[in-house]
Amino acid sequence: MTYSFDRRKFLRAVSALGLETALQSLAPAYAQGWNDAGLTRVRPGPKEVNLVIREQWIPIAEGRGKAVTVNGTVPAPILRFHEGDDLTIHVKNEMPVTASIHWHGILLPFDMDGVPGVSFPGIHAGDTFTYRYKLRQSGTYWYHSHSGFQEQSGLYGPFLIDPIKPESYHYDREYVVLFSDWTFENPDRVIAKIKKLPSYYNFQQRTVPDFFRDASRRGLGAALADRLMWGRMRMSPTDILDITGYTYTYLVNGLSPAGNWTGLFNNGERIRLRFINSGAMTIFDVRIPGLDMTVVQADGIDVRPVTVHELRMGAAETYDVIVQPQEDKAYTIFAEAMDRSGYGAATLAPRAGMRGPIPPRRERPLRTMADMGMAHAGSMGGHGSMKGHDMGGSNEKGPPGPGGAAGHESHGQSTAAAPPSGTPGQHAGHAPDQKTMSMPGMQHGAQGMTMSTAPKPEMPGYKKEMVKHGPDHHGPGNAMVAEMPAGRLDEPGTGLEDADWKVLVYTDLHKLEADTDLRPPQHEIELHLTGNMERNMWSINGKKFSEDPAPIPLRYGEKTRFTLVNDTMMDHPMHIHGMFMVLENGSGAHNPYMHTILVKAGERLSFYVTPDEKGPFVFHCHLLFHMELGMFRVFRVLTEAEEAK
Repeated sequence: MTYSFDRRKFLRAVSALGLETALQSLAPAYAQGWNDAGLTRVRPGPKEVNLVIREQWIPIAEGRGKAVTVNGTVPAPILRFHEGDDLTIHVKNEMPVTASIHWHGILLPFDMDGVPGVSFPGIHAGDTFTYRYKLRQSGTYWYHSHSGFQEQSGLYGPFLIDPIKPESYHYDREYVVLFSDWTFENPDRVIAKIKKLPSYYNFQQRTVPDFFRDASRRGLGAALADRLMWGRMRMSPTDILDITGYTYTYLVNGLSPAGNWTGLFNNGERIRLRFINSGAMTIFDVRIPGLDMTVVQADGIDVRPVTVHELRMGAAETYDVIVQPQEDKAYTIFAEAMDRSGYGAATLAPRAGMRGPIPPRRERPLRTMADMGMAHAGSMGGHGSMKGHDMGGSNEKGPPGPGGAAGHESHGQSTAAAPPSGTPGQHAGHAPDQKTMSMPGMQHGAQGMTMSTAPKPEMPGYKKEMVKHGPDHHGPGNAMVAEMPAGRLDEPGTGLEDADWKVLVYTDLHKLEADTDLRPPQHEIELHLTGNMERNMWSINGKKFSEDPAPIPLRYGEKTRFTLVNDTMMDHPMHIHGMFMVLENGSGAHNPYMHTILVKAGERLSFYVTPDEKGPFVFHCHLLFHMELGMFRVFRVLTEAEEAK
């Protein structure tokens, strides 16, 4: 069976689902991308797909941009399959440079994973590469390029897999809601700018008036000492995201807020929204003011339903939620950048042409003592961190948006600063008490990591208390050390500490089906996420991948626990290929399976993996520029026989 675009067939299919009116509101470059697989369920069996990668100028976000397209569109077409399908996907590269497609979160043989230089040579100019693998999972996933900045330039799309077993939750209709960031600048120029001046795109830094406000409120000595401390660290408390709304246009399903992507509903219907953060460098805070969101799936895996009002989505994370509008009005799907420099927005409505209200921009957040891994015991209650205004100066109304330029409004930039609006609910950050455990000691070698045989541990649990940082073997590529990193899984994160509604935290996630493999880990590995913000260097254990390319060995079928320590003051969405990370959040046999974990600044967390495919797979930060600049490693999965050779 070959999928090819047929407009009449496509419109007949979506009309049957009541989606045609909604799709007519989409820009042509986007609507033509959602082929006849659409959101109709597919039957099991062999599937054959043809994809063509090109570089072309397309209309996007009220302008025209040079994009990397798949079958002529940005985003790329929805690919929808059935668990158990045997896939044959032909990808032709019509660009003058090497291209690739990585199937994000999909379990497959290493040589089908799509990482040039690791799993295959890449798809050279003019060539066609055929991916062949069998689907052995279900859920919401996505695909994107793993070559240069092609992902930033538009090569990303949804990848849906229908399950064999009936789902445990009911819904009447569904939509993919894909968040992304777009720049009209050449990505090579963007990275060159931040290498020369890391704060190039940060128009929300503290100012002289901020200093005088702090001095008036806290005293001159305290305000001055605060500025000197940050200066010595060569950091800024406003360093939240490297790339901001000054250059980014934030998109939902390929459309800016002015484009107003719309999903239709009938009152009382249960709607499944498949949220995908395909942003190259953006962490989004997602909410639908006026609607509860019941999370039923995280990173493609079913979880026990949990009702929330806001989600923080690290780059590459996916969440499936169910909402049930009861009123005859439009609701806004609002995706606010973590640094509050802009937003993406779309609409759920009973009729086409409606638009929900846009919430005002919230105050830009500030980094805290906890983000530096320096929190004291008094800060570990409640949220586990000090409030933004307790450290790092004023948290009062900031500047009116990027550079004060109101002209960016249609690109998702807000120029008003005001308290947020939304659905009141349970206060964020209050998770049930979790069992704790003493983690076996980690050994640091000359390279900052060694594999060792672990003593038999207690049942894995969530370790909330602080752990003193061990000897520093991180080298010149590390600007700071988190002296007292702590478990922060039950915290909503920087900028969400004082939300007056329920924000999802990782301790809320409990895998629906219990694990049967409860063996203790046989090995322990500790990795430190390191970097130098002033020089825009990003690394693992103080070394860029180019400085430490040797693969980290894992044993086929054996369980290895990883402990990650974030020694930087930025959040990093860490992604693993070819396997799931089982996050130790205190849920025991119901610990969640994740392909991407957002590691907060100054955080220490643990997960374990049990590889069931041999060969090299990569582990990296999914902030694209961080990966390209060195926060990248290769795991090589070996059998005992191979390891003995």
